[in-house]
Amino acid sequence: MADFTDAAPAADLPPGAAMHVTVANRRIGVYNVDGEVYAMDDLCSHDSAWLSEGQFDPQARTVRCPKHTSTFDLTTGRPRTLPAIRPVRTYPAKIEGGRVLIFIDT
Repeated sequence: MADFTDAAPAADLPPGAAMHVTVANRRIGVYNVDGEVYAMDDLCSHDSAWLSEGQFDPQARTVRCPKHTSTFDLTTGRPRTLPAIRPVRTYPAKIEGGRVLIFIDT
């Protein structure tokens, strides 16, 4: 049975911050929007670039790829702008007990 995995201290991800973690051998970008945590595969679906290194817009709940500027929706993983056309996988995430937790269904 799958369960949430402890990914990082919540102190490392204050509101408005982005980071990446490795969980279940996957590099996952994690984003904090006013205490609501979003997690998604960190590799851009268009070309090899780490999304967590791009521009994170908490208000729009998006992250922009640093390589070709495709913007991805944190809630769905779907690209909002070209050139990316394929979504990236998203994962349930939360902060609980001072820890960032991510649900990985392997």
